Amino acid sequence: MAATTPGFVCAHHHLYSTLARGMPSPPQTPRSFLSVLQQVWWRLDAALDLDMIYWSAKLGAAEALMAGTTCIIDHHESPNAIDGSLDVIRQACAEVGVRVNVAYGLTDRWRDDGSMVDKVAPSSAMTKGAQRGLEESRRALTDGAAAMVGIHAAFTVSDETLHAACDLANEFGVGVHIHVAEGPDDADAANRLRNLARDNWLIIHGVHLDEALRGTLVHNPRSNMNNSVGYARPLRTKMSVALGTDGIGADMPEEARVAFARLREDDLTASADVIERWVETSRDLFPASRTDEVTWNYDHIDSVWHLMYTPGTRPLSVTIDGRTVLRDGLPTLVDIAEVRHQAALQAQRLHERLAA
Repeated sequence: MAATTPGFVCAHHHLYSTLARGMPSPPQTPRSFLSVLQQVWWRLDAALDLDMIYWSAKLGAAEALMAGTTCIIDHHESPNAIDGSLDVIRQACAEVGVRVNVAYGLTDRWRDDGSMVDKVAPSSAMTKGAQRGLEESRRALTDGAAAMVGIHAAFTVSDETLHAACDLANEFGVGVHIHVAEGPDDADAANRLRNLARDNWLIIHGVHLDEALRGTLVHNPRSNMNNSVGYARPLRTKMSVALGTDGIGADMPEEARVAFARLREDDLTASADVIERWVETSRDLFPASRTDEVTWNYDHIDSVWHLMYTPGTRPLSVTIDGRTVLRDGLPTLVDIAEVRHQAALQAQRLHERLAA
């Protein structure tokens, strides 16, 4: 027996994180969320080149497809490989057959000489890196790509960069994709975003967000636990809630199970119907997902109560735009063994740079 559902949507991803698996330990053990960013993720961002970006996106897209995720909303950063980065991600996903919405995360945390600043003051000037990120965003939008304007976070951009990003988003009628109050270092984000946010914004994490902003809150439970930033308690907000992974793959059934377990730990009265709403809100962000057809190895996958308590569910086939892109659990448009091999080579290059 098998059941068919629409595609799942990962409402917040970092596809380049596909190459982070097995990366060398940071120079020092992080003791805070900010030190995790500085010693792990921002070092990784800075080491990326276009080949790494391409193969990480291609493997990430293939793995998403094999988990029943047909649409990815990606947030990308590569300060030393900005130009063309969004095109590379789009190309890689298209070759797998997965839909993607791209954004380049603007930030002023890198000086023009390539060194990292300790703290970005709101009054500081836009850096050359942020200017290039803005130009990359404009190129993608002008090209007609499914895209948003990305900002890393309020605490890593100047007011000049923040307003320039909002102006670009408003010009093209798209939303802003931004991490908000993920950790205590960004707890003041609402004060800077309150009068700027729009209904089409993606507000990522919101763990330390004390008020509802306009936009959709994207909950990333596994990432929040991994980075020890706390529980977002999404039920306390009046905002619509979607589900993302923040770079920990794009297996949305698994993310939903973790979201449900974490929800029940916080509130024993919570129902699995809450998770169903979050899944449907994610699909609202990428409406084309509802036309995708995913056939599963389990005949009750369309019941959220079954989904929450049935690990090991996997797609048998996936059809997107009338084309079969997954058959017998494997991608049809790419050789998954070759993709894994090439991604492993790029991961080795990346890890050698990080270890140097």
